Amino acid sequence: MSESNSLRVFGLVPDSIVDGPGLRYGVFVQGCTHACPGCHNPESQPAGGGTVYEIDAIFDDIAANRLIQGVTFSGGEPFEQPEACAALARRLKDAGYNVWAYSGYTFEDLCAQAPGRPAVADFLACIDVLVDGPFVESLRSYELEWRGSSNQRILDMPKTLAVGEPVEWRLSSFKIELPSSW
Repeated sequence: MSESNSLRVFGLVPDSIVDGPGLRYGVFVQGCTHACPGCHNPESQPAGGGTVYEIDAIFDDIAANRLIQGVTFSGGEPFEQPEACAALARRLKDAGYNVWAYSGYTFEDLCAQAPGRPAVADFLACIDVLVDGPFVESLRSYELEWRGSSNQRILDMPKTLAVGEPVEWRLSSFKIELPSSW
């Protein structure tokens, strides 16, 4: 299997309501070099753990649940498998799903990586919302919606990419659209 045809996964959650708005499918990738103290998924950090799935199998599982409104990539660190994540995200966008991704990298970090790693830019282009920045345990708050620590930003990626600088996402800019498979 090529890197863009398979994804090493820590876990798949077919019915999440905590990883973004609406009923979502969570794709928790395996492997993360950030090793943030207090990580909510420390078992997802070793790159060699988890299970390898073909992108087609993950996509088919998502499409089989006609109630899913969006898909969230989390981890582990999705941008440590950008080819596979971009391939899956592109298929999801083409099918009409809303796509979120959580990353310990900041948007600026990812932009700096993109020239040498084109899949990073490809993945960013397929994301509706990026929750960026490392989890910082001293900044953790249970009052925050869709992020673990106050340093993390929730970015509207189409707007961010259009202007070339971070644009905060607002719930009012979110609209639920039925996937084309409905």
